Amino acid sequence: MRLNYNHLRYFWTVAHAGSLAAAAARLNVAQSAVSTQIKKLEGQLGHALFAREGRTLVLTEAGRIALDYADAVFQTGDELVSTLRGRPTAGRHTLRVGAITTMSRNFQLWLLRSLMGRRDVHLRIQSGTMRELLAHLDAHSLDVVLTNRPVPRDAATPRHTALLREEPVSLVSRPEAADTPLTFPGDLAETPIVLPSPDSEMRAGFDRVLERAGVRPLIAAEVDDMAMLRLMARESGTLALAAPIVVRDELETGLLVERCRVPDITESFHAITRSRRFPNPLVETLIETARHPRSG
Repeated sequence: MRLNYNHLRYFWTVAHAGSLAAAAARLNVAQSAVSTQIKKLEGQLGHALFAREGRTLVLTEAGRIALDYADAVFQTGDELVSTLRGRPTAGRHTLRVGAITTMSRNFQLWLLRSLMGRRDVHLRIQSGTMRELLAHLDAHSLDVVLTNRPVPRDAATPRHTALLREEPVSLVSRPEAADTPLTFPGDLAETPIVLPSPDSEMRAGFDRVLERAGVRPLIAAEVDDMAMLRLMARESGTLALAAPIVVRDELETGLLVERCRVPDITESFHAITRSRRFPNPLVETLIETARHPRSG
């Protein structure tokens, strides 16, 4: 049975307008006509495309997949017109990525670099809190959430955590501070240090190491944003605890130097996905790229 593209256009308009009433106004038809067309498309596809939450229509998982294809269909139509007018464009596939605000920007760039170089891929990157991003993941408006801590399994929301990479952790500082030798961990009782916030996995591991050694660190600041931690390490002249990938640019340019590698601690990076009937294949590409990076 062939797809009715008029039905698809009505669905596409509702999905982007946000309601039947708004879509009807755009299409200049009665709201009942829009509802009828949507029901016919759902019957043809065999899946509900919208769910009602109160007075709001939200896309189901099948609806989100249908919208991706509808976007591609109507984009292709625009590309046809552009091509015949001498302005060709290439088709693209969309990957919606969420990254928690504490996630290293350097790691995100490293992870997404292979996809950024593909002309057929359109990346949408959104930052937010874990709660916000998981809500978007559950609503199918994100394909994957990047985080530096795993998420517990929940039977009510079948999410999966994939370990992407584990990075060593070091103490870093400005080069002039390196003139004074550093003995780990004893010197941390008298040497100011900038640390990640207590709720991070890396900080928890660091605290355990120092507790076993009987050392109470002299904490200059606690920061939950890696970009701010980089700035404080560069500008304050104090020690900072970080994975080298977080401060890679500063290490390469000599703004910071690695004072010592901290034993028994790593920073882990994870991809959170949700069980779906129609998974985005680009998510698997992303995970495989992280686990098996190409040399060079």
